[in-house]
Amino acid sequence: MSNRHSDEIDPVTGYGTTGHDWNGIKELNTPFPRIVIWALILTFLYSVVAWILLPAWPTGKSYTKGLLGLDQGETASEGYATIAAGRQDWMARLQSEDLGELQADVSLMRAVLPAAKRLFADNCAVCHGASGQGNTGFPVLADDNWLWSGEPDEIADIIRFGINSDHSDARISEMPSFDWMERADRIKLARLVAVLPNQVTDPESPASVLFMDNCAACHGDGGAGGLGIGAPSLTDGSVIYGQDAQTVLQTLNRGRKGVMPAWSGRLTDAEIKLLTLFVVQMGQSHGEAER
Repeated sequence: MSNRHSDEIDPVTGYGTTGHDWNGIKELNTPFPRIVIWALILTFLYSVVAWILLPAWPTGKSYTKGLLGLDQGETASEGYATIAAGRQDWMARLQSEDLGELQADVSLMRAVLPAAKRLFADNCAVCHGASGQGNTGFPVLADDNWLWSGEPDEIADIIRFGINSDHSDARISEMPSFDWMERADRIKLARLVAVLPNQVTDPESPASVLFMDNCAACHGDGGAGGLGIGAPSLTDGSVIYGQDAQTVLQTLNRGRKGVMPAWSGRLTDAEIKLLTLFVVQMGQSHGEAER
């Protein structure tokens, strides 16, 4: 490689060469692109204007405010105040009217459901899923299968007071452990429960007799549920923890006691009604889709 000064002109491009030569490949003395120079100039000018007009430089505990005096905190507060003012009318109705009247007002429902969806995403989706599809240990809300009732007032009370929570008005529900039962009998029960959603069982079989003696009081005859005491139906495939034989056996061995927290201390009564209307609408949409 040579590194000597050169006045040589490249015959193809018309540019001079730098004198650098790498095994016959000569480096051209190409001028810096003008578009890049202009881009740098414009970027610098923009930064100077931004420094003058917008909040920019820290000055210890504060910062330069800029000639425009923009403040994102104030902008956010003003935006929130605008939203709150727009909601004031229907939020007042949520506080004063009962759920049946609110649910019957189609125009009101169109107005409140977008806000309800955001409220659900902020407070409920982490357990029940973004679209109410449920998770292991947390029930599906986007269907018409309920542990107590799908009536709006019942749903509102569950949101308000919780299930197995520390609130004095909480719903109480517990699946006890059947570890006292012979293991062979627990296995029979687990296998029976696992097939209940898909096939008709023999009511005279030993497993069915075990079920009637030990389970029907809570889950209903044949596991149909519907007793409104927090015990799920075992025939619709909506069991929270899973309904394969192995999972059911674990439930029989150890019991279950899920907790739904009480939201009355965090959400206002109007917000609880808003969530209730959203959850009810989820179940209704599911029913319409199935039809």
